[in-house]
Amino acid sequence: MSLNLSSWTRPDQGALFVVSGASGTGKTTLLREALRHVPYLSFSVSATTRPARVGETEGVDYRFMDHTQFQKHVDAGDFLEYAQVYGNRYGTLRAPVLQALAQGVSVVLDIDIQGARQVRKSLPDGIGIFLAPTSIEVLEQRLRARGTEAEDTITLRMAQVQEQLNGSGDFEYVVVNDVLSCAHDCLQAVFVAELQRVHRRQSVVQGLTRLDG
Repeated sequence: MSLNLSSWTRPDQGALFVVSGASGTGKTTLLREALRHVPYLSFSVSATTRPARVGETEGVDYRFMDHTQFQKHVDAGDFLEYAQVYGNRYGTLRAPVLQALAQGVSVVLDIDIQGARQVRKSLPDGIGIFLAPTSIEVLEQRLRARGTEAEDTITLRMAQVQEQLNGSGDFEYVVVNDVLSCAHDCLQAVFVAELQRVHRRQSVVQGLTRLDG
């Protein structure tokens, strides 16, 4: 699919996209490509207590915090959602997300099932997209191919994969990352279609109705 959205106007109201999937489903690759092609789409940078991996940048990949800093934000009610995953804590700061949506910028959250359920309670209009692997075996192969995970970490992640997959029915969309080019097309099609909804384009509707008067 070739997207040419260079003349696309900003929506009046941004959309919140909640993207989940077990580790190794290709979320990072798919989302980075979507951000390159879909205008007014931004990535929410999560806070985490996980140590930075080689090549990761503060404020770009994650907001890295120690456990004390993270807990202070929890106590202050600053998180839209937060959860503990694989022994580390992750969270989405509420204020930057709400500010972006009000400005017509859509926000993508890359979070696990626990976080997605919290967001659903706080912002039920969020749009859930589940990224699925072709099989659990393929998922394990992808995790090992990264070369960034210790064996005990891979074992732990694989033990929790089924829990993530069992939550796929809670989402509005499911995209299977079988052929990468097809997965790119399907994911970006969801973003583009959702951002054409009438309630996000009221300025266009009002302009059209004035033409009749």
